[in-house]
Amino acid sequence: MEWTKDKSTGLSIICVYIFALLLLAADISAPFLLEWSNRLIPSDPSHGVYALITLYSASIFAWICLYLLWRLLHNLKGGMVFTTENIRLLRGISWCCATVAAVFLVSMLYFLPYFVVAAAALFMMLIVRIVKNIFQQAAEMKSDLDLTI
Repeated sequence: MEWTKDKSTGLSIICVYIFALLLLAADISAPFLLEWSNRLIPSDPSHGVYALITLYSASIFAWICLYLLWRLLHNLKGGMVFTTENIRLLRGISWCCATVAAVFLVSMLYFLPYFVVAAAALFMMLIVRIVKNIFQQAAEMKSDLDLTI
């Protein structure tokens, strides 16, 4: 079996759907998991409320990010690669990562280990911004080449 760009894009789309299902499961189970963990390790009840606020705030931007990824992959599957639409989608994905990082940085006020999640989100934002810049330069080069005879 030969691995093609269409199969790779298809696998990425499937992965987006799998992550969406996992995010849905996390959103549904978060209150129950926090209650269960509070029984194992008793803590201040307000920490559970703060954790839910943190998780659901980040979840909003994770859903937006998954939607933008889904649109980007469908554009790539349709042969639209170096377009302003894809650049806009990548910019949106990077801002989603930055916002999730901000949510977890603020949440470090009550739970210091959230630094790890914030750092991972910032690193992901950096990678996406670099890819966006590559797409932007490639789109400009494509535009210039389209104008030459």
